[in-house]
Parts: sequence; C-alpha cells; structure tokens
Amino acid sequence: MDTSPVGSTENGNKSVQQYIDETPVWSDGTRTASTPMTPMQLRIWWLAAAGKFFEGLVVFMTGVALPLLAKEFSLDPAAHGIVGAASLLGILIGATALGGLADHFGRKPMFIIEMAIFSVFLVGVTLSPNFPFLVFCLFGLGIALGCDYPTAHLVISESMPSNCRGRFVLGAFGFQAVGALMGAGIGFFILYENPSLSAWRWMYATAIIPAVFVTLARLTITESAHWLYARGKNDKAEQVMVRLLNREPQYPREVNLGGEEEYDDAAQSEASGGYRELFSEKNRRATILASVPWFLQDLGTYGIGIFTPTILAAAVGHKKDHATAISDIVQNDMIAAKGAAVIDVLLILGIVGAVLLADRVGRIKLQVFGFIGCAVGLFLASLSVDFTGLMQLYLIFAGFMIFSFMTNLGPNAQTYLIAGEVFPTKVRGKGAGFAASFAKIGAVLTAFLFPILLAQIGVKYLLYILVATSIVGAVVTWMTRIETNGLNLEELE
Repeated sequence: MDTSPVGSTENGNKSVQQYIDETPVWSDGTRTASTPMTPMQLRIWWLAAAGKFFEGLVVFMTGVALPLLAKEFSLDPAAHGIVGAASLLGILIGATALGGLADHFGRKPMFIIEMAIFSVFLVGVTLSPNFPFLVFCLFGLGIALGCDYPTAHLVISESMPSNCRGRFVLGAFGFQAVGALMGAGIGFFILYENPSLSAWRWMYATAIIPAVFVTLARLTITESAHWLYARGKNDKAEQVMVRLLNREPQYPREVNLGGEEEYDDAAQSEASGGYRELFSEKNRRATILASVPWFLQDLGTYGIGIFTPTILAAAVGHKKDHATAISDIVQNDMIAAKGAAVIDVLLILGIVGAVLLADRVGRIKLQVFGFIGCAVGLFLASLSVDFTGLMQLYLIFAGFMIFSFMTNLGPNAQTYLIAGEVFPTKVRGKGAGFAASFAKIGAVLTAFLFPILLAQIGVKYLLYILVATSIVGAVVTWMTRIETNGLNLEELE
C-alpha cells in the first residue's frame, strides 16, 4: 500500500508544491503558522501585478483618448467602434493564441515576450501617424494583454504556497483597477497641463519607460518548477526551486525531486491533444466552470454600463453636448476622468474583499454569492425605469454600487482565479487562455447585440434578461464546482 503523501514523487521525495508549501520548524519541533515569502516570490508577484496595472492603465487611456484622437483623425461612428473593438479583439486572440504557448515554451518566455510586445505597440500608438496604424497598434496591445491573462496567473500560482495562492493572484489582478484609477489621475493632469488634441499621445507615452523596465526585470525571474517537472526536466526544476526558495535562514536545505526523466516534446504534444484535451472527459467539467460563468459575468458587466452616463453626470457634473471646440472636448474628457475615478473606487473595494476572503471562504461560495449580488443590483436598476426624479436616481445608484462591488468580490475576480487553478499543469495555460477568450466573445457579442435589444425590448426587459444570466452563472458555478481553496496544484491534478 502506497503511504506517500499526496503530490509526492514515486520514490518518496517531496513534490514541487510540497517544497513550496513547507513551513520552518522551531527548535522545539513546532512548525510556524505560515510560509514566509522569499525575495524571488515577491519579485514574481510585483512583476505580474505590474502587467495587470498596465492593462487597467491603457484600457482607461483608450477611453479618455478616444474623443481627442477622434477629432484629430476625423473619425466617424463606425471608426469609433473599430477603435474600441481593436484591443478587445486582440485580447480575445492573444489569450488563446499566445497564452496557450506557455504550455509549450514555458511560463517565463511568454511572460517576457508579452511585455516586450506591449512596449513596442505602446510606442507605436503614441507615434501613430494615421488611423489604420493606430488600429493596428491597439490590436497589438490587445494581443499582449490577452497573453497576460493566463501567464500572469500561472507565474504567481505556480510559485506561491497553497494557503495564500488565492490572495496573491487576486492581489495582482486588483491592480487592474489601481491602474485605471492611476490612469484617471494621469489623464486629468495631462489634460489640465496640456489642453490640446495631442494630449492623448502624452497619456500613452507616460507608460513606455515603466513598461520597458518591467520587461527587463522579468528576465530575472525563475521558470515555473511545476512546468519543468511536468516536462520531465527534474534537474532543472530542482535548480529553479533553489533560486525560488532562497531565503535566510535557508530552508528547505536541499531539494530532491528525483532524477532527470526522458521526455519527447513531439510525443507529449500529440498525447496531450492540445486544446482538444480541454474537452476530454477528464477536463470537461473544469473547462465549463472556467469559461461559462466568466462569459455570463461579462454580459452583466455591460448591462450595468447602460446607466453609467447617468451616474457619472449626477456624481461629477454634466458634459457639454455636441462639443466641437477643442476646449469643450478637453473639458468633457476631464469630466470623464473624474467619473472613472468614482467607478474605480467601487471596483477596488470589491477586489479588496475578494483578496481578504478568497482563501478563507473559498472561490465557489464567493462566485455564487457574487452572481446573486449582481442579480440584485441589476434588478434594482431595472426598477428605476418605473420612477422619475430622485427615486429613479437612487435606484440606479443602489443597483450600480451593489453590482460594482459584488462583481469584483465574486465573479469578476473568482472566474479569473479559478481559470488558472482547475487545469492540469500540461494544459493550464491553454485552459486559462481559452476561458479568457470565451469570456471576451461574450463582451464582443454584447457590444453588437445589446443596442439592438435595447431598441427592440427596452431597458427594463433587457435588464431582466441580465438578472437571469447572473442567476444562471450562479447555478452553473455550483453545478460544476471544483473548490480549489487551500489545495495544492498537484492535488488538483
């Protein structure tokens, strides 16, 4: 009878995750309550958080820059839509096309390449001479950001102790909202100091040097020992573990994962079945859990956006309609920057709650609870249609605030976290990338279908549909639940 612990290697050595989870022992033999982070683990975390920060920063910049570049390039409504869709389409493609390559080439190479691509296209956006070149560069930015969805998660989750993996992944994910909030401040400041059409170029330019620095800093991190071990490169995995767990005083004193195993890349690739493996009997449940609720979450996010202009106008002031003068365009942009800051504060509060509770309450419970809370917020917003004046505004505000908080506490945060945990190491990048791409399909569909539905059935019934999709999200999450809280990645396999 095999009595080796779960995740152990066959010869009785500790596994990769067991070494990462190991806690120091006091002189009397008592283990400490937690595993202190090493300098390398913290470096990996902040470099991943920086990527999410840039994502929030640049997505916000595009929204604020749009009125200015629309004037500079004389964009019609269709061109407006192309600018907005370019980066979204890039994210959809990049999450699967590039994110999945992390399973073949490794987590570290893609972690570096995505930020290098981001930096190059960021320079291109800043210097765009015409509209087609701008769209191409925004699409390139989206490709890089899409790749970051799975890879940023993997480099964190595969290097952190099991009992705190959730809060570190979500802590980095929360920097999306921090980046957007910082972008609001940068955008407002640049518009205040430089009220001209060229201000949008300076907005993007502020991120170039930090992005290059982060790209270079990513060269210094370790590869995933989980990935190396899954590829049979045990000796290299041991060397990586020594660097990853280098601390003072040193523990573990040595790492022994067993000898090098023979590995055939071509044979293994064929055996894994690539993306088909995600729909095998073994992984089908994980694929549904990772992708379908994320898709449904994006539908609700767009739905509450129907009321965003009303809320921003009430909170921070009214824009000038039919702005044609540069001064009017800049003033409207400054109001938008203030409004974005109001939104981002609510989102940050939600993600803080997710960070604090994910490793205590569990991912599934928070996601189900969050979906139900989103349904409540959307339902309150739908009630506002039957009122006017202050009561209408109160209902819109209440619905918006509940939804914004609950989505980041629940599905917006937990879908990202779950997608990077429920798949085996060999297809984890593909699984997380597919889930992100599937969610973005939902975002694209809503952008095209919701205006049509809004005209056909009205706001109230459209929001009723979104209430239903949120409830379906809770049901699908519960029916396909795979609770990853506190479990090491090898147990999950």
